[in-house]
Amino acid sequence: MTRDDALVFANEWVAAWNAHDLTAILSHYSDDFEMSSPFIPAFTGEPSGMLKGKEQVGNYWKVGLERIPDLHFELLDVFTGVNSVTIYYKSVLGKLATEVYFFNQEGKVYKAFAHYNT
Repeated sequence: MTRDDALVFANEWVAAWNAHDLTAILSHYSDDFEMSSPFIPAFTGEPSGMLKGKEQVGNYWKVGLERIPDLHFELLDVFTGVNSVTIYYKSVLGKLATEVYFFNQEGKVYKAFAHYNT
């Protein structure tokens, strides 16, 4: 993963979220995508904080977009790793966040972990 590739992904990701375009958001992920977030229990009732499958994660994000209609992210920085990217951004309510994304051979995210400065 080059820095340029990571920046393209991060900018597309932020733009899709800021447009509240769930189809564009989900286009970056594989069908068997797994997501971990501290917001999952509050938004879905899933105590593990982990969701599996694009449909399940998509439903979680749909609820989030509905509950936070003024959701807006601001990209602060991007970090690259081996087949992975970390996006550092300003999230809702001014919270700072990072999300770590792992990419499969097709260039789709198959696993992600969200972290917030709560």
